[in-house]
Amino acid sequence: MATSRSSLSQQPGAMGHSAEQQTWENKIEQAKVGKQDLNALLFDYFVTEGMSEAAVEFARETGISINIDQDAIQERMEIRQAVEDGRVEEAVRRVNELDPEILDTNPPLLFHLFLLRLIELIRADRIDEALQLATLELAPRGAQNPEFLADLERTMALLAFPNLAKEELSEDPAFSPITQLMKRTQRVKVAKELNAAILESQGYGMESKLSVLVRLMAWGEQKLIKAGVGVDDDRGRQWSDVVLNEA
Repeated sequence: MATSRSSLSQQPGAMGHSAEQQTWENKIEQAKVGKQDLNALLFDYFVTEGMSEAAVEFARETGISINIDQDAIQERMEIRQAVEDGRVEEAVRRVNELDPEILDTNPPLLFHLFLLRLIELIRADRIDEALQLATLELAPRGAQNPEFLADLERTMALLAFPNLAKEELSEDPAFSPITQLMKRTQRVKVAKELNAAILESQGYGMESKLSVLVRLMAWGEQKLIKAGVGVDDDRGRQWSDVVLNEA
């Protein structure tokens, strides 16, 4: 009987939890997202990520009223690609031709571009130019902005360990913070930062609405898991990985 009484005493809480979960699931089912909203979300993603031809074709097929500058999108994508290819000087020149205020009003972005330029010089074994860039451009900025110093010191360490700047990157975990700088992911990171700054200067959001939503979905999913609330799958994380890696 004791066991039965104990079991019964747990049922109200369990039933309450089940009822709350069912109520929540019902609310989710009732939350309808219109096709027009979904189309607008996808169109925004195409524009933000520079897929101008896809954006125009999608707008034509769905009847979305568009007002986009395809030439501006193409220019932005070429600048982004230049950074991803390691052509930092070209990217900086083209950004200044596009709008000088983008870099003039964003010291962290300009510093990161100079850092990437330093990395590319070290990669090409142009050490004298790398030292000159570090002395004339990076050191003064580091002195004025202490938050930049850690990144500068980490990058300068490549000069002390030149072998780490080669394609055969060291597998030693101790060198991981340094070798990460030589990977393509570093170029992509700076390219995304520059792309966001250009978007903002042109009146767009710094990232697509879809990216924001999947990031929020993944964050909420993790909060629920930490709170002990059952989540059937990690769809939020999966979608976030796909969308944010493509962005």
